[in-house]
Amino acid sequence: MKLKTSYLSAAVIAAVVIAFPAFLGAYPLNVARSVMTYMALAISWDMLLRSGQISFGIAGLFGLGSYASAIAVMRGGMDPFLSILFAAAFAGVMAFALGFAILRLRAMYFSITTLALMEIFRIVMHNLHDFSGGPEGIVLSAPIFGGNSTALYWLCLAGLFITIGVSWYFEKSKMHLALTAIRNDETSARSNGVDIFRYLLVAFVITSIIQGMMGAIQIQSYGFTTPETAFDANFTLLPLAMALLGGIHSTIGPMAGAVLLGVASEWLKLKIPYGHLMVYGIIIILVILFMPQGLVGLARRMLRGSDKSGRKAGASHE
Repeated sequence: MKLKTSYLSAAVIAAVVIAFPAFLGAYPLNVARSVMTYMALAISWDMLLRSGQISFGIAGLFGLGSYASAIAVMRGGMDPFLSILFAAAFAGVMAFALGFAILRLRAMYFSITTLALMEIFRIVMHNLHDFSGGPEGIVLSAPIFGGNSTALYWLCLAGLFITIGVSWYFEKSKMHLALTAIRNDETSARSNGVDIFRYLLVAFVITSIIQGMMGAIQIQSYGFTTPETAFDANFTLLPLAMALLGGIHSTIGPMAGAVLLGVASEWLKLKIPYGHLMVYGIIIILVILFMPQGLVGLARRMLRGSDKSGRKAGASHE
């Protein structure tokens, strides 16, 4: 019964979200697309985090997807929609190749390496003037769907739905057990027959595909990209802060954090355009120190506390 209620609630929410363009104007839809993009990135970051690997390279794969899609359209004459699929595949292939080197690393060594790769990707695109447009970037002839705000909203929503579906599969399949075992104790996981490198590689490739896909959707929606915008630190710090705020190691946690912080980020960009990144950093520190399980974890503890209080009250009444 509880499972049926959850599915019904999810279906109602999905229907409402799909119908948003009927009630919202162009600017609110643009804000919604931004929130959905960050939400997908937050979920993808959390999917890899479930293995214990902390990546700071979200913006790197996001930027690669942006440029792969833009170059495929501008240099290869590819259809814009097909270029999104191409960019997702390209990001996955890059992650597969890089994974053989960097997935042998653990803890801060892995994190620092992914951060360095993000900067390397940005510098490469910045200096390939004849191929990537250099610091001026690439300007497409027109955004996908002619820039229609409703169609762009649904395109971004489709990317988010794919991300949520993959994350949900991670939670319900043996991937969840394998990644949790790796995070808790690699030695024990290995002794129980878990192929650690294979599962880490699969998680890294799939999350990179999602990040590359969202980067491609971003460039096709706005019609231009530059190294500074494609590899912006926002695409790393904000998804990370969203996941931590909402609650890690789940799908619902990053989604909750993205809704709250995504809307707040739009306000922060207007009020403190050069200082909003500092606010994200402060949020990350405060959550780690005082609310390590995020808002979802806090809500669950409160619900368990109220259930226990109710049972005690009932027992005393009897």
